[in-house]
Amino acid sequence: MFALMESLGNPQAKYPIIHVAGTKGKGSVSALCASALRAAGYRTGLYTSPHLLDYTERIQVSGEPISHEQLVDLVEEIKPHVAKIEKLTTFEITTALAFMAFAKSGVDAAIFEVGLGGRLDATNVVMPKVSVITSLSYDHMAVLGNTLALIAGEKAGIIKEGVPVVSAPQKEEALEVLLRVAKSRRCEFTLVGRDVKFNLIETSLSGQKLTIDDGRQTMDDGRSMVHGPSSIVELFIPLLGRHQVENAATAYVALKASGIPITDEQIQTGFSQVKWRARFEIARLDPPVIFDSAHNQDSFAKLRDTLETYFPGKPVYLIFGASEDKNIPGMFAEMKPKIKKLIVTRADHPRALSVDHIQGLAGQAGLESEAAVPVSEEAAARVGILRKRW
Repeated sequence: MFALMESLGNPQAKYPIIHVAGTKGKGSVSALCASALRAAGYRTGLYTSPHLLDYTERIQVSGEPISHEQLVDLVEEIKPHVAKIEKLTTFEITTALAFMAFAKSGVDAAIFEVGLGGRLDATNVVMPKVSVITSLSYDHMAVLGNTLALIAGEKAGIIKEGVPVVSAPQKEEALEVLLRVAKSRRCEFTLVGRDVKFNLIETSLSGQKLTIDDGRQTMDDGRSMVHGPSSIVELFIPLLGRHQVENAATAYVALKASGIPITDEQIQTGFSQVKWRARFEIARLDPPVIFDSAHNQDSFAKLRDTLETYFPGKPVYLIFGASEDKNIPGMFAEMKPKIKKLIVTRADHPRALSVDHIQGLAGQAGLESEAAVPVSEEAAARVGILRKRW
């Protein structure tokens, strides 16, 4: 990856970057940071993965995916450089395309979400303004390790010498690793929830209000100056769930630690306008239809808690599919008490598990299930049936 970027003229060095790793929440934190920077008037790049509907969603400039024509032009430009370097992966090439796209678009700043892990991730060629670690839990264990300490070690690989580190609240096993790596690389380390307090004030289906006590004085242009008297900031986010309050606090602290000039008012505006699909996204209220991309045991626990917050006591008809590397028994264990009916389907993707396999795991978990394949036809029909029952 370093060789490829050198061949391309190191476009990733042409604008300030906020680098975000973590198991859960890194996409939301990235989206929040990008929305705030746009509200502050910055031309902003946002690189995330995977995409939801269209591949170009991964590379956004000022809130809009690059066009298919731009992607084609970038691919043509990168081809001779890729040809000189063996064994580049699709993700590495896509990451390079994002670096190029942002440089060509003249962005003032960019947020890069890590794809997998951190230490060996394609995005880890950057020298960011701040390194951000969101909530760590168990996922991709075959690649990252089967303990939180090993997973944290891979995520901590994005920490660079002297670059500030901002971490979401962590379990002690993971936190010890992050603190050790940050200390060894002489980084200022800010732990959200300890060094910067946050509180949920109110929540409804329209969004959540929170306060942040950053314990710091700030300059007029929004840059952090010194630790001192508390400064209480009130924020509103349209994203739902307690975990999104944590993500908002983490994004706020990351923006302040980045040194990119931004005021609390600009962050307030940006956070209130953020859009991030398939994160407890309420597509319909009567009956409630929710899209959520939870895909490990921890995120299913958060999904269950969020359902209980906004729809207490309601039975859940879960239309479910997953990739082959996911801990499906763990996910079912978290949600089983709320599931009335499990409808199993499969995405049109080579890594998607077969319906039969998932139904076998459902049976082992004591869950009644039925198949719905293909999802585009069958699941839509099931939703129509559920509406009548509701």
